[in-house]
Amino acid sequence: MKITDVTTTMLFDPDAPPIQDATIPPPRAGSGGRGQLFVHIHTDEGVEGLGLGQSNPGTREVIEQGLKGLLLGQDPFDIEKLWNDMFWRVRGYGRKGVAFCALSAVDIGLWDLKAKALGLPLYKLLGPYTDRVPIYGSGGWTNFTVEELIAEAEEWVDQGVMRVKIKVGKDFGQSEREDIERVEAVRRALGEDVAIYIDANNGYYPKQAIYMAREFERYQVGWLEEPLLADDIEGLARVAEATTIPVATGEHEYTKYGFKELIARGGADIVQPDVGRVGGVTEWMKVAHMAHGFDLPVAPHGVQLVHLHLCCATPNLKVVEYLKVAHEADKVWYTEFPQHEGGMWSPYPDKPGLGLELNPESVARYGV
Repeated sequence: MKITDVTTTMLFDPDAPPIQDATIPPPRAGSGGRGQLFVHIHTDEGVEGLGLGQSNPGTREVIEQGLKGLLLGQDPFDIEKLWNDMFWRVRGYGRKGVAFCALSAVDIGLWDLKAKALGLPLYKLLGPYTDRVPIYGSGGWTNFTVEELIAEAEEWVDQGVMRVKIKVGKDFGQSEREDIERVEAVRRALGEDVAIYIDANNGYYPKQAIYMAREFERYQVGWLEEPLLADDIEGLARVAEATTIPVATGEHEYTKYGFKELIARGGADIVQPDVGRVGGVTEWMKVAHMAHGFDLPVAPHGVQLVHLHLCCATPNLKVVEYLKVAHEADKVWYTEFPQHEGGMWSPYPDKPGLGLELNPESVARYGV
């Protein structure tokens, strides 16, 4: 089998509502929308791999102009070789950031292709630990009112999802009292039996994060996510040492080398690789195994339809993020996808690869 072509599809739904977190400015009137990039890896045997990528500027260009040429004519089963080839191709301009988002999207497509060629769901190809994983309901944006925050959290609980995440660090960390009041309000509304995770999206500075973590300890918070900039590993370690709340981070880290530093220097109690940034399935699995070697749990960020498969092959999984905004977008992009039941989620057992197919009507309507 040989790769004969690599193409991309960009979709954008302008009607998706705007979101805001600690370090996203307030949305302008009329703003919003949600995009998704897809990579199609074609072969001479008719098997096609589907990769998922970020729609941020530049990712598509790196795939089409930087990576496609070295993939053509290659055996798609040689994933480690192709990953290494792509890594060195972008070495001068992309050890982190856009170029690695591009590499990640292609790698996801290669794994989808391989699993399809072998007639296996991706999680079966990876060697499953389980076929059923726990999820948490993710949202709780800072542009929500307290009433909207509580309503969304209660909606998750009504679906049997007993773990929810809300945003803190409001207004770039400048609304400390409001952060505390919002967490208190959600805890009061949900009672003591629901796990609450909080995410500061890099919005605090170290001393402030320590102070806020000690305030949040009163509300049985399950983790404090990204309290600081991802590059401040020393600061993250200080926060982790100073609070009983586990520090979760890693969504903005890239490659096993970045995670080696983050983990070894004590910057993460819960490791959060993002398959769309870290280097695709190939690198994500290495990071998960590395975390296991340090006796740390994994709770991946975003890209939930891919992480569903990877997490079924991860013994040290804590929980899978299930973003409401991503769920709404997935209903637009795909013909169908697995639904969670009572806070647990399983891949399709009989669909090869990721088990995903783009909706032709959406491609025609939302294609960029």
